[in-house]
Amino acid sequence: MSWYFGAVVDRAFIDAGLAGLYDVLHPWGSRRDFDFYLPLVMDAEAVLDVGCGTGALLHGAREAGHTGRLCGLDPADAMLDRARTRSDVEWVLGDLASVAWDREFDLVVMTGHVFQVLLGDDEVRGTLRAVRCALTDAGRFVFETRNPLVRAWERWTPDHAVEVTDPAGVVVRMADQVETPVEGDRVRFTATFTSPGWDRPKVSRSTLRFLDVDSLSAFVSDAGLVIEEQFGDWDRAPLTDTSPEIITVAQRGRDSGGPRDSGLRG
Repeated sequence: MSWYFGAVVDRAFIDAGLAGLYDVLHPWGSRRDFDFYLPLVMDAEAVLDVGCGTGALLHGAREAGHTGRLCGLDPADAMLDRARTRSDVEWVLGDLASVAWDREFDLVVMTGHVFQVLLGDDEVRGTLRAVRCALTDAGRFVFETRNPLVRAWERWTPDHAVEVTDPAGVVVRMADQVETPVEGDRVRFTATFTSPGWDRPKVSRSTLRFLDVDSLSAFVSDAGLVIEEQFGDWDRAPLTDTSPEIITVAQRGRDSGGPRDSGLRG
């Protein structure tokens, strides 16, 4: 994940060494979100992954036998360099402000909490409008954002640091630290990467926005998208105040005319 509509790309995504750690820190087997998204991708003829990062989801779809159009969009060269290990997927460097897709995709996804890097109201509105333009008439947009009521950022502390071994066999430690106090719906934090083999730590600074359900729903509706379902976790559990996620399935709203088909195969 990275950015959007003018936001600064975090160092964790533009530094080649740190980009190489992304899939090590977030391996497929630990990503419950992929268990949710992959069947949706497999059921769609044409798929756009916004903020595709290293392309792991689309790689997995090809490996699972997807034969349609797969396209990954990301503004970070270092991440796309890793995604491009597969040439049977379209990889586009940029963001939704720099492309102009018109009703080309049955499914648009934003995984890895990419939606939360949209900090300003105009960024949120612009992104949602661009997604709607990219969708076919019956296309769906599926994405997630962390439920602010659960206050996940309170666990982003050095006490929860993780250690991994990078592709070159170097042990790297990553520790998060939230900048306090947290005010409003934006959370600022740093991820500090250290290794015995490095001269100095590498620090990536990030800001995420935690929209509540009502605000999120208003933005989606104002962009001409219609929410079909919302879930609170990757097992499709109902959304409640204690749910860790707000997982949204939205359809492109009607321009005119009657009801439409789903736009997904099967």
